[in-house]
Amino acid sequence: MNFNILAYSQNDSTLIKAQNLILFLLSINFLSAQDYFFPDIDRYCGRSKFTKEILLSGMDIDQSSLLHNYDVKFYFLDLKVENNTVELSGKVTINAQVTESELDTFAFELVDELIVDSILINGWQKSFQRSNDEVFVMLENSIAQEENFTCQVYYHGTPPTGGFFSGISTEYDSAWNKHVTWTLSEPFNARQWWPTKQVLTDKADSVWIFITTSAENKAGSIGLLTNVVSLPNNKARFEWKSRYPIAYYLISFAVAEYQEYNIYAKPADLYGDSLLIQNYIYDSPGCLSYYKQGIDNTVGFLELFSELFSQYPFHEEKYGHCLAGLSGGMEHQTMTTLGRFDFSLVAHELGHMWFGDNVTCSNWSDIWINEGFATYADYLATEKIAGDPWPGIWRKNVHNFILSKPGGSIYVPEEEVTYDNVERIFDSRLTYWKGAVILHMIRFELQNDVLFFDVLKNFQDKFSDSLASTPDFIGVLNETSVKDFNEFFNQWYYCEGYPIYSINYKQADGFLELESVQTTSMPEITPFYSMNMPYKLFFNDGTDSTIILFQESNTMTYSVPIEKIIDSIQVDPDKWVLKKVESIIGIAENESKYQFSISPNPVKDKLVVQSFSEMISKITISDICGNKIEEYTSMQPISTINVSGLSSGVFFITIEIGEANFTQKFIKL
Repeated sequence: MNFNILAYSQNDSTLIKAQNLILFLLSINFLSAQDYFFPDIDRYCGRSKFTKEILLSGMDIDQSSLLHNYDVKFYFLDLKVENNTVELSGKVTINAQVTESELDTFAFELVDELIVDSILINGWQKSFQRSNDEVFVMLENSIAQEENFTCQVYYHGTPPTGGFFSGISTEYDSAWNKHVTWTLSEPFNARQWWPTKQVLTDKADSVWIFITTSAENKAGSIGLLTNVVSLPNNKARFEWKSRYPIAYYLISFAVAEYQEYNIYAKPADLYGDSLLIQNYIYDSPGCLSYYKQGIDNTVGFLELFSELFSQYPFHEEKYGHCLAGLSGGMEHQTMTTLGRFDFSLVAHELGHMWFGDNVTCSNWSDIWINEGFATYADYLATEKIAGDPWPGIWRKNVHNFILSKPGGSIYVPEEEVTYDNVERIFDSRLTYWKGAVILHMIRFELQNDVLFFDVLKNFQDKFSDSLASTPDFIGVLNETSVKDFNEFFNQWYYCEGYPIYSINYKQADGFLELESVQTTSMPEITPFYSMNMPYKLFFNDGTDSTIILFQESNTMTYSVPIEKIIDSIQVDPDKWVLKKVESIIGIAENESKYQFSISPNPVKDKLVVQSFSEMISKITISDICGNKIEEYTSMQPISTINVSGLSSGVFFITIEIGEANFTQKFIKL
């Protein structure tokens, strides 16, 4: 499928150079959208991962420094699991290389509730000690720097469970009459089900996951299913292998009585080859038909993201889904685990294959590298596949949610990254939604969609199979765009809040004189936002145009040559920029004898008519030819008129105040 990368028209763009002014004239059509119900704002990944009662029993992160003395090359998980219990047993093999001068103690993480039966280093059984969910293996003979070694851990038991973030969970789905067991390790709970090293900066080069379970079940996991082996006692072993680098928390499995439903995408960069999208859905009557459309949407998403972001990072293996009992989704590498197939959820989790899995945040403070980018992938699918009115609804509701509180930074300070503060790491308002919105604002600042997506592609190319921080992304952004976004990130990423605008304007002698006064929601932290702002001008001939003005101080006055007569102005109606607008006042309104106003103008549903002195006695609405359409008796200083039944176009409203009549034009969208 072909998609137009440019999301707006620039056919009438003109650059006007004037004092304190950067101005672009754009022909941008207003995207109207009915105010539909917006789905649960807390529905993705960490958005639905938080169970406070469980997490508050945790502790600050206090990992042994010994975990950093080696580099993991390969994990091999060979486990016995069933679909109706979290009890498990088996063996985990870790191949690693010593990074320090020598290794005399090998350390890994595993919760104390799981019993370690034995540990072998290079085939020799070793003694070990356990403390605070860590295991320490003493080596009689140290292993030298750069030498490779193998550790095998045999273990069994029933790990702790409960809550979205539990490392392993089991549930009976009464809707589909199926038991299911699944894992979810982000951010700190891989150790709840397998011996691991929970360090983001150490991606394993490859991983095997072998799951032995009852033959009625299927086990889904990452990479490719290379074999299914029938075993005695009605058992089967599912052998999954992946050759791509992977962070510890992206290793997973899901076990249930599944049916397999496979579809294929054809991204343009595979030149006719197909990419498998492998789906494990409960083997229950009606289950596949219920979820089929949501699953099938993955094809369009994958082809779109491959065009916008770069080639699907794991194209030599697959993408897929495992249905499980969690309320949202988790982006396990090449095979997402999720509880349903909503349009936005499926798009978000697939977006993680680029942002989070291929390029992983280098620390949890920069978790927006995963979640903000994946949330913006959801928006791009909404914009380019769902189409109107959904992008406008998305922007409106997301802005309202972010603006519901005055503060909070996208950046998570290091001291706030703790076991008992996962809610802060995965804060939906900040990490997800505000993170996505600043990407949309960067796109607006660039005024060039091709360039914006080049930034994302270059970011993928430079940090593929690796990790990246926010400064890494800023470096790619600055280099690709040949612009300096450092101050932008100081304001929008590291600091808190948003700008608030009060606008006054008048038109005289062929010029628009506009004064913009900017305050902020957190003035003690972020006193000013240096940025562009779009203003949409509605003219008395029914046309409109958008200008973009650069604000470089809290109070700015602009003089813009505009020949047409302006009826009204809207500040960024398409919501490119996160902000609040407290007032937009034409000087003529200020000087009115009776101090009255109508708003909003243009209007979609309800028009508010307000007198600032005397009561309004009568309101009349007429069409552009002067024909009376509606008449209302008010006797109130403020009246709300429902104009949703009017057709789109230009109308006149006449307000009778005392003995005087006043008429003003308005536009019905």
